[in-house]
Amino acid sequence: MRSFGLLLAVAFWAWTAPAAAQDLVARGRYLAILADCSGCHTPPNKPPFSGGVPFNAQFGTVYSTNITPDRKSGIGAWTADDFYHALHEGIARGGKHLYPAFPYIYFERISRPDTDALFAYLHTLKPVYQPPTPNKLIFPVNFRFGLIFWDWLYFHKKPPDIPVNATAAWKRGEYLVNGPGHCAACHTPKTVLFGDKTERPLAGGVVDNWYAANLTGSQIDGLGHWRHEDIVRFLANGRNKYATAAGSMLEKVTSSTSHMAKTDLDAIATYLKGQPPQDSPPFEAPRREQMERGRGLYLAHCQKCHAADGRPTGESANYPSLAGDTLVTGHDATTVLRIILTGGKAPAVPGKEEIRPMPPFDKLDDGEIADMASYIRNAWNNRAPPVGATDVHSLRRALKN
Repeated sequence: MRSFGLLLAVAFWAWTAPAAAQDLVARGRYLAILADCSGCHTPPNKPPFSGGVPFNAQFGTVYSTNITPDRKSGIGAWTADDFYHALHEGIARGGKHLYPAFPYIYFERISRPDTDALFAYLHTLKPVYQPPTPNKLIFPVNFRFGLIFWDWLYFHKKPPDIPVNATAAWKRGEYLVNGPGHCAACHTPKTVLFGDKTERPLAGGVVDNWYAANLTGSQIDGLGHWRHEDIVRFLANGRNKYATAAGSMLEKVTSSTSHMAKTDLDAIATYLKGQPPQDSPPFEAPRREQMERGRGLYLAHCQKCHAADGRPTGESANYPSLAGDTLVTGHDATTVLRIILTGGKAPAVPGKEEIRPMPPFDKLDDGEIADMASYIRNAWNNRAPPVGATDVHSLRRALKN
């Protein structure tokens, strides 16, 4: 009788184990979407998750690592404990401290069962032998022991501040935004040491020469005018009537948020709409002569696609509207200037024909670009700080490095 019971138990395990393993991997695959692992670890025209994506800051460039299950150059020799330790402590297998370009200060919110699921999914990927790209960092940042002090300054493990009346959707959104989604990594302003200015959470920040917009309830350059549905639509498609995704946010939409469950998009919108406004400092309007010069340049180079009043209609209706665009009116003009200098591509809208990419206007001089950007940021009821030629010159130099 005991033998029969043992056989029955073994048969039940053999029947349920494959299904449980599949569930674990499926869970891990979705967690990789929430954390945008592909966006940070998949370089253009290279195998998925093989590493080598650059992250630029004022102290140099850090490259993402290979997280395929290759035993020599990836995480094939790692244990689940090693992986959990990296996500929760910022310390890789062998005791090497990770640079905070890997967002472990947010990933430490991910539970052990979820890190195990993510680890299981990554081990189903095709192993790729791709040794790490050497980081290019200035002294003394190139010495990793300094990260011990960085963690002491900025890596504060403490439970989130959850209001007693918070709904389940708000709690889920808080977790997604501040945990696996690591939104603060781009959208919270940084100190000179690249730590979060925690007194201004999600108020907008510059990372890798892109400006990540203010996600608080600010009526000037935040989400104050956005409805819940506007946030969901932007995360799903990269576009709504208030903004068009660009740069690193376009990558985020493409590889992460557009693949999230609708319930999670709703949860993120619920949380963000509950954030108090973090308004930017007051600023002076651009001079009249700068607006006049900028208007002439805009009409000469931009109105064909974006319309004279910044609100494309008719055959041009699919082009981004510049009037009322939250990113256009952001306190920092970096993204606007970068798109003018390098061109850009708007996300495709489901059911609509893909529009032509915007060409670069880098042949214009620094003053012309500054005038045109200042006009766009202050015409048609837009309001934003004016741009100077020095701002354009600095960005142009940074993009060449």
